[in-house]
Amino acid sequence: MSSDQTLDVIVIGAGPGGYVAAIRAAQLGLNTAIIEREFIGGTCLNVGCIPSKALLDATHLLTEIKRASVFGINTEFEVDFAAMQKHKAKTVKMLTGGVRSLLKKHEVRVCEGEARFVGPGKVEVTAEDGQITTLEAENVIIAAGSVEAELPPVPFDGDRVVSSRGALDFDDVPERLVVVGGGYIGLELGSVYNRLGSDVVVLEMMDRILPEMDTELATTAQKLFSDQGLSIHVGARVTGIDLSDDGAVVRCAVGDDEVKIDTDRVLVSIGRKPATAGLNLEAVGLETDDRGFITVDHGMRTGIPGLYAIGDVVSTPMLAHVASDEGVVAAECIAGQAAAMEYHAIPAVVFTHPELASVGLKEDEAELRGAIKVGRFPFRGNGRARAKNDVEGWVKIIADAETDEILGVHCVGPDAGHLIHEAVVAMGYHGYAEDLGLTVHAHPTLSEAFKEAALAVDGRALHI
Repeated sequence: MSSDQTLDVIVIGAGPGGYVAAIRAAQLGLNTAIIEREFIGGTCLNVGCIPSKALLDATHLLTEIKRASVFGINTEFEVDFAAMQKHKAKTVKMLTGGVRSLLKKHEVRVCEGEARFVGPGKVEVTAEDGQITTLEAENVIIAAGSVEAELPPVPFDGDRVVSSRGALDFDDVPERLVVVGGGYIGLELGSVYNRLGSDVVVLEMMDRILPEMDTELATTAQKLFSDQGLSIHVGARVTGIDLSDDGAVVRCAVGDDEVKIDTDRVLVSIGRKPATAGLNLEAVGLETDDRGFITVDHGMRTGIPGLYAIGDVVSTPMLAHVASDEGVVAAECIAGQAAAMEYHAIPAVVFTHPELASVGLKEDEAELRGAIKVGRFPFRGNGRARAKNDVEGWVKIIADAETDEILGVHCVGPDAGHLIHEAVVAMGYHGYAEDLGLTVHAHPTLSEAFKEAALAVDGRALHI
């Protein structure tokens, strides 16, 4: 066992929250070390956001090729799934290598191994070879991330029943795939394999898919995904599974009926839970809530001096971009700066096609706060969407009926994940719908749909 000099900051976890926190701390002149138990870049870069987008973009290109004849382009093609997987792996390797380079550039010490508190400001790191290093710091940022939640009736076996991580690494395209969970991860990966030719069945226990998103948005999405070939069943509670050498039979209850579904693979995607087990939080007197989350204030302080927590271990949105900004706030607070997280303008995106994007309050949430006014504009009325032959979807803007302040924006349609940031910036400055409607937008662009929806809030839309 060895002990190093005292540091200013130790960051536990090198995901998008942890590595950003470490870099920002180093920028502020703090002597910083970061600990990672599995891979630099965390779940997002290695087995989450980035590899899934590589497959989503590749298979979206496939659907674009298939409909190229609409534009007068006729072509023949073949799909090489192994090459697609190599592209995914290359993308991950380049980005994780980039993160390592950034940490090195900012002189952040990287310690690879399992982290465990042994006292206030003192963390043991056990490397793969068993060697133990003890780090000490005045401040520790817990950024340990999250792990996949398991469904007891359908436990992971790494072969027939997999998490999202396993679904990203299939050697071949399954003929049949059951997706348990109609959230964004299940729908994104279900879309990937649907585009590649799998017969995909989505089972969602709630009465609709995407239960955390705006109801109108989720209802529209469910219809569009069904039209694309996804077989979606809501109110379906999975009760068990029968495995065989040839595949599996998933058993689920739909109302009073038991339904059996034959499949080759099962993707269980019912959410994630904080990865705090093994950190020995008791050694620093830190307790979690009944769901395993760490409680923090808007400066990401835990209430124990010198101890901070960010990302998926706290009960804020489990999104990589949220974790990154929380990491910046934690580092700046440690450095004595005035920093605090604000959560009223956090974008969320589902990278299917069409994309789904939201920021702010859902319509039913806004109604509970008081009188609202709503403007909608369909992409069918947008010139650029027509030129792209990509017209499914709409933009919805919710504003306070009295003040006109934008309370929430929801979009389903082409490039929604990019377009939503127009609303994010406006809401970040507590902007008004009229401001957005009076802003000149380039023509012809998809963003004009946001201008029209803003005008529609007061019945002034010009193209519907």
